[in-house]
Order: sequence, then structure tokens, then C-alpha cells
Amino acid sequence: MIDGGQWRNEPAFVAGLVLLGWLYALLAGPLRGRLAPGQPFPRAPAVRFFSALVLFYLAVGSPFGRLAVAFLFSAHMAQELAIMYPVAGLALSGVPFWMADAVLARPALRRPLGCLLHPLVGGALFVLVVTAWHMPRLFEWALEDESMHAVQHVLLFGVSLLFWWPLLSPSRVFPPLRFGGRMIYLFCIEVALTALFTYLLMADHPIYPTYEYAPRIVAGLSAIDDQVLGGILLSAVSSLVMVGFLGWNFFRWSKTDIHPNSPAARR
Repeated sequence: MIDGGQWRNEPAFVAGLVLLGWLYALLAGPLRGRLAPGQPFPRAPAVRFFSALVLFYLAVGSPFGRLAVAFLFSAHMAQELAIMYPVAGLALSGVPFWMADAVLARPALRRPLGCLLHPLVGGALFVLVVTAWHMPRLFEWALEDESMHAVQHVLLFGVSLLFWWPLLSPSRVFPPLRFGGRMIYLFCIEVALTALFTYLLMADHPIYPTYEYAPRIVAGLSAIDDQVLGGILLSAVSSLVMVGFLGWNFFRWSKTDIHPNSPAARR
């Protein structure tokens, strides 16, 4: 088992984050003139994108990440929630439209990406992957195998980008849903995740052996209580995101001119 007080600085993990930051800086800086002549440097989006990379490193590479692997299911759930919502949301909102469309507008990619980025496909993949990774065998495999744990994080981040796409898409080729569509989409995702919420909250025994037999580092927090706390975190934070964005979109929708030819109605 991994020591809970160490920082994680494996070359592959750090190199992956550095590579993402370097590619973004390259596209936003030296290559910007080719991709989008006349566009200014995207200062605010760049802050969001690099904040996402820092938050990802803190969630996975800090001692908290070690705590999540070896001791507390609730810490693991907090780690996952950080990747699913703020990390993925900040990363996507940090990509300017001209950078996204430099890839998405390529003819060979339009059809497969159009299918993948469709709300029904992306939303279904998000729910299926998040749910599947919490099945005991897959979950324990990821805890015991570092390579599988890395795959878990990459897949979780990838499907979280798909979740956010209909809401925060920066692209003009594959734009976000209109306000009404976003609200239906959020409602459906919330309902679809209910099965996982129930599975974690209603179990009358510890589901994951790693946390059942881990040293109890928080006095009074049993394995089953830790599991329920993780389920509460997942359901509460997910519901807060879904309901919060649903309400925010309804508010914005109510403030726009929804005439079919207005710019607001086409967003």
C-alpha cells in the first residue's frame, strides 16, 4: 500500500500535465498567428486552463491523492469529483473557439467527433463510465494497479469533458445546446446517476475491501460510515452542479429575447 504522506511525481504523470500545458502555450502563442490571425492572446481562458492542470495535479499528485488511494473512500470520491467537475469544466472553458475548431473543423474528424460530442452519446458515456468504475472489481483493480489507476483518471477526465461539452462548448462547429436543451440534458444526467447514488448510500456493508481493511485514520469513522460519506459527497456535489447549472441556464434563458432569429436564441 502507498504511503499517504508522499507527493506523486512519477515521470509519466508529470510529463503528461507538462505536455498539455506546453501544447496549449504553443497553440496560444507562436502558432496563434496561423490558426487565428488577429486574435489576441487568450489571457482569461489560459488562466482557466492552467488552473485546471494545477488542480488536477493537486487532486491526484498531492498527499491527499495518496490518502484517497490507501485510506479513505470519501477522499477518493472527493478526488474524483474534483476531476469530473472543476478540472474538466475549467479545462474546456479554457480553450478558445479558434483553438478548438482548428481540430474539430477538419473534414475527416467532423463525422466521428459529431457522433462522440452528441449530448446523448457523451452523456451516456459519462454516466456509464462513472458508474462502471464504482463496481467493486474494477474499483479494486484500479486501487491495486498503478497503470489501471492512471487509466481510470484519464477515462474519468475524458468522459467529464464529454459531459461538459453540451454546456460549455467553445466550438462554433459543435456549439453548446440551447437553453432548453441544456436543462433537459442536466435533468436526464441527474436521474441517470441516481442508481449509483443509491448503490453507495443504501449498501449495508462495506463494498470495497481496500477501505474496509485500511487503518482507521479518522477516529470514529468506520468503513461503512466512510462509504456513506463518499456516497453523500457524490450525490450532493453532482446534484449541486446539475441543479445549479439548470437554474443558472433557466435564469439566463428568461433574460434573453427568444425570438427565433435573435442571436441569443441561436446560442
